[in-house]
Amino acid sequence: MNDASADSIRTMFATAVSNMYQAEAPQYRAMKTLVAEVNRQTLADAPQLKRRLDENDELERLNVERHGAIRVGTAEELSMLRRLFAIMGMAPVGYYDLSIAGIPVHSTAFRPIGERALRANPFRIFTSLLRLDLIGNAQAREISAEVLAQRDIFTPRCRALIDLFERRGFDDGEAREFVLEAAKIFRWNGQATVSSAVYRTLHPTHPLLADIVCFKGPHINHLTLHALDIDAAHSAMAARDMNPKAIIEGPPRRSCPILLRQTSFRACPEPVEFVEKDGRR
Repeated sequence: MNDASADSIRTMFATAVSNMYQAEAPQYRAMKTLVAEVNRQTLADAPQLKRRLDENDELERLNVERHGAIRVGTAEELSMLRRLFAIMGMAPVGYYDLSIAGIPVHSTAFRPIGERALRANPFRIFTSLLRLDLIGNAQAREISAEVLAQRDIFTPRCRALIDLFERRGFDDGEAREFVLEAAKIFRWNGQATVSSAVYRTLHPTHPLLADIVCFKGPHINHLTLHALDIDAAHSAMAARDMNPKAIIEGPPRRSCPILLRQTSFRACPEPVEFVEKDGRR
């Protein structure tokens, strides 16, 4: 059997998720084009930067997404995702308690470990788990637990493929099928699994509670590109009426390397169909 490597599966998965998200959010597709243009101009203006990136084998993956983020509702969902991400060579790294920021989740990042894997493809998924124990509204807490207990974010075939991999690995065809099934978990679906009344009960308690509980799965809530000049990208977003955030998040521009500066466009409204008690949507 021709075994598919974790690095190759991770690369296929990152590409599949990117293509899916671009189809769901055309503004992200425009952002991807914008960042690629900014990066080309930055490299043309800074030959030393281009040489350094080339020496570190970073040019080939410059326009590859580095980071995605999802939120799940139960420990069982998180446990199954751990098995799924392990197939791609992604392990949980770090622990983040976001309750100190008033957000009822705790989180980790599933990412490749080791220089070789990171050079092959650095894609990671920041994954947050809902903490119902932090929801003070007893009715909202009980409704959420009941709704989450009834859903399965994994297709039967996805579960079967995970079991298969853990027994003997994948050949190339099975790896491609696995990527297709895995990507389905993270797609946006505008059909809620609850009524509008349930949504109106959960949303005032905390908007994230409604977002996590009321839909079929943990849709991608953002992907992150690598912009070599975040100031130029932010200005270009405003010039193209992409509704960017008011400011760039992070420290001011510096000549030395810094850990992180970021910006984004504001989320666009999404139509949602609810399941009413009389069966109407």
